[in-house]
Amino acid sequence: MNGFKLAAMAVAVAAGSASFAVKAQSVVKIDGSSTVFPISEAAAEDFQALKKGGVRVTVGMSGTGGGFKKFCIADQGLRTDISNASRPITEKEMEACKAAGVKYIELPIAFDALTVVVSKNNPISSISIEDLKKMWEPAAQGKITNWKQVNAAFPDRALKLYGPGTDSGTFEYFTEAAVGKAKASRGDYTASEDDNVLVQGVARDQGGIGYFGYAYYAENTDKLKALAISPAAGKPGVLPSEKSVMDGSYVPMSRPIFIYINAESAKRPEIKEFVEFYLKNAGKFASEVKYVPLTAADYKHASDIFAKGRTGTAFGGHNEVGVKIADLLKREPKD
Repeated sequence: MNGFKLAAMAVAVAAGSASFAVKAQSVVKIDGSSTVFPISEAAAEDFQALKKGGVRVTVGMSGTGGGFKKFCIADQGLRTDISNASRPITEKEMEACKAAGVKYIELPIAFDALTVVVSKNNPISSISIEDLKKMWEPAAQGKITNWKQVNAAFPDRALKLYGPGTDSGTFEYFTEAAVGKAKASRGDYTASEDDNVLVQGVARDQGGIGYFGYAYYAENTDKLKALAISPAAGKPGVLPSEKSVMDGSYVPMSRPIFIYINAESAKRPEIKEFVEFYLKNAGKFASEVKYVPLTAADYKHASDIFAKGRTGTAFGGHNEVGVKIADLLKREPKD
């Protein structure tokens, strides 16, 4: 895929001629995580081509939290069929879905290495979790404004921060991993749900630092440098890669990413066929956009969960940072 066209917060993925939308009889509505967007976009494009205009798939990008608001909304006409999520559904979102009568099927579809980046001209190559906390914790707001305030070894340069907005699952995961509490963050940073905005901001700013899903770094290696993450000061840093995600050495910045399927929507033929197609090809799509695929056995397990219509979540309504991926995938969903 030649880059991600993420200019708008809601993106309709179309295939075929100008008359495509008129001919389509069925619509699959997806919204949510910008991290998961590239995989769902790839699935949507290929599925629409396969169906030759018989199904239209729309893929929005309002962040994980924004996506769940649409997924669990009481108004059935506005409700989405599938929610992209870069973290598990929360207790509050579970309650909203229950109140709206929405049951869901939770399907992991790939792994992501949450990537911390600087511009190519920044001399640093590694950063510790401790230093990230000093930069991003709420107490740093208005006070930590220079790299040297974080670490004496860093350059004497104004510090500029870039990150996802508060509706983002990536924001929640990063703050829990780096600061120690989900959503605990200074507010004086450049925020956007569009990761391309963050890419451009960091790339242009020699004192900039930001974070987002690995796919957005992989598309911009000519502009950005990924930092090796050290679990503690003085310990060697680990760069994000398929190997470091799978062997557990990139903990705590590696995480599973998901799609959530409305169980009622899954009864419709076009939704069932699309999800089956998605899972069958998810490893290929994940690799294309530079995420880490699950194993064949894991995709079979996800396919079995969908085929049986097993609803609920395996995560109890909260993130779990630092848990090895192999252990996460052994869990069974519960309502």
